[in-house]
Amino acid sequence: MSDAFTLDGQPVPFTPGQTLMQAAREAGHYIPHLCWHPDFTAHGSCKLCTVKVNGRFSTACTTAASAGQVVENRSPELDEKRRTLLQLLFVEGNHFCPSCEKSGDCVLQATAYEMGMLSPHFDHFFPDRPVDASHPDVLLDFNRCILCELCVRASKEVDGKSVFALAGRGTQSHLIVNSPSGQLADTDFALTDRAAQVCPVGVILKKRVGFAVPIGERTYDRAPIRVVQVPARAKPEESA
Repeated sequence: MSDAFTLDGQPVPFTPGQTLMQAAREAGHYIPHLCWHPDFTAHGSCKLCTVKVNGRFSTACTTAASAGQVVENRSPELDEKRRTLLQLLFVEGNHFCPSCEKSGDCVLQATAYEMGMLSPHFDHFFPDRPVDASHPDVLLDFNRCILCELCVRASKEVDGKSVFALAGRGTQSHLIVNSPSGQLADTDFALTDRAAQVCPVGVILKKRVGFAVPIGERTYDRAPIRVVQVPARAKPEESA
């Protein structure tokens, strides 16, 4: 197997031009991630997919696969770093899982369970950003944003609308709506937009359907994220 690398000791084939993330996912292996999505341009901002390639840290979503690479993914060292990153994301936003309508469908929550992150060890920021309920079909709770930019990329790359953007720098970075008023109702955003479907947390919420699916019957209630987020045709870790 010439065009292959090893991932945690297992050979993973790839086609030229694929990243480590793409090849691993296609082969049925889960690399933790939040800001990566197979349909959009990768930018490696969340750092959760950081792996070790031949002993050096690198983001799996932006690193090209090449023959002979030795890649570490689920090591105690890397998972500890991921738990720290997850803790920071939880304290930077208002993530109250028991009362959140996204609970059970939330990628942040499911990833924290997968990584064994039970409670943050940092002081909470408790942001106080206005909720935007101006749109007839969608509510925006900016206090839950993890700055993954999936909605930004979806709106720009797929919908061709650029409804969302990031503003500010550092700890002041935050999601905004591109309209004169800053309100979602003053854009051409629609419930059918790709950007309406991709938020991994509870920022972009459809109105009037919050708890239509009972807790316990949602996506990550039924199966762990390492099983859900790899193609159905190849899941070697499903029985792990």
